Amino acid sequence: MPVAFLERIKEQFPADFEWFVQSIDQAPAISLRINPHKFRVPTDSARIPWCETGIFLNQRPSFTLDPIFHSGAYYVQEASSMFIEQAFKQTEHAENRIVLDLCAAPGGKSTHLLSLLNNNDLLVSNEVIRSRVSVLDENIRKWGHQNVVVCSNDPADFSCLEGLFDVILVDAPCSGEGLFRRDASAIQQWSVDNTNLCATRQRRILADIWPALKNGGYLIYSTCTFNPAENEENLKWLAENNDFESIRIPLQENWGAEEFETDGLVGYRFLPHKVKGEGFFLTLIRKKDGCDFYPIPKKIKSRLEKMPKQFSEIRNWLSTTNSEFFAKSEFLIAFPENKIPVLNALMEQLRVISFGLPVAQFKKNDILPEHTFALSIDRNPAIFETVELNLRDALLFQKKDEIRIDSTTKGWMVVQYQEVPLGFVKNLGNRANNYFPKEWRIRMALPELVEPWYLSVPGSGVPASPANRQVPGLH
Repeated sequence: MPVAFLERIKEQFPADFEWFVQSIDQAPAISLRINPHKFRVPTDSARIPWCETGIFLNQRPSFTLDPIFHSGAYYVQEASSMFIEQAFKQTEHAENRIVLDLCAAPGGKSTHLLSLLNNNDLLVSNEVIRSRVSVLDENIRKWGHQNVVVCSNDPADFSCLEGLFDVILVDAPCSGEGLFRRDASAIQQWSVDNTNLCATRQRRILADIWPALKNGGYLIYSTCTFNPAENEENLKWLAENNDFESIRIPLQENWGAEEFETDGLVGYRFLPHKVKGEGFFLTLIRKKDGCDFYPIPKKIKSRLEKMPKQFSEIRNWLSTTNSEFFAKSEFLIAFPENKIPVLNALMEQLRVISFGLPVAQFKKNDILPEHTFALSIDRNPAIFETVELNLRDALLFQKKDEIRIDSTTKGWMVVQYQEVPLGFVKNLGNRANNYFPKEWRIRMALPELVEPWYLSVPGSGVPASPANRQVPGLH
């Protein structure tokens, strides 16, 4: 590790320095977060105490060779970063919240927020780096929600949406010190100059996004670094230029997380020698200045084209009744009806990449169901017959190879594995056309297969049935 880094850590944590350094050489924990609408948390698994749907695994399996991983049944995510759940739970609950994840790719925190939000809320998931937007959009689609907008904008682009957001999460680009144990490249890229550059960039991001947060709204600011210039000093800088209050987050002693206070400002640290996770910093503040709300113009000309009437039958494809359908290019997209004015305002000011749920593609007078619709938590299970596949056939389907369907029914069908939907096939009798997206297909050769990790966890842990996929106590 860089000498300058070690010298600063020794100054920051003198009593724990040796313990800290030794922890960097230890193997990182393997953790993931369950999608509560698609999968049941294994009862005997090692739980992440600050996240209701987070679990630890004893060893890293081949996630690529697990069909339900590709269907958004769970997300492989570092455990400490799941602490945003505790921060989000401290925000005062209001109906129809509009939440922004500003630096969202690859989508871990956005999918987490979608699991915490209600159906009447809206998530705006943004990524400024264009090359990272496609993986963000893919992970959002797999998670299966329609109350989401994906965009690609600089933080400054949001300043014109003054007072729009109830909650803004800024998981800021940082020097990555908290990832040293997991990522050797983070060590190679570290320098004092880079940490200073990160701190300056973070202040610009915070200054640019601050007007978009409504008065009384909440900002969650987090980094995966230990550097005070990127954490405590940025928090103090923000307080010098704006009016807000720090919000405390209740901690359990056995979590290992630390609360610290400086000049009346409260923050939370996860240190690798004290938690089963990586380095992480988070603070939660409540804004006390600015606009109370964003006045959405009533006369914005909508860019949304209503669904052609001849396709109205697909309204029955959803189990929800609060969706409106739109035509975008040759696709039919469902989106929450009460959020259409907000969507129009966003499309007026931002570069919107996608929104809602792509339900079907229409060609002339024919309808082809979309792959992501098969993964939707709002799909009406009575519309398409489902066929359960074994592990090898499920992976062959996701390789976009030919598979045999054991059914006399012809037409569109949903294939699934362990009750988790994987996508669509069209059964022609003698063969079945595979409609798994070419760009998402598994490219590796199939070795001798080992059963997925959840089938060997004591206490079952198999996916939840369609009628009981929601984890009790979770939004």
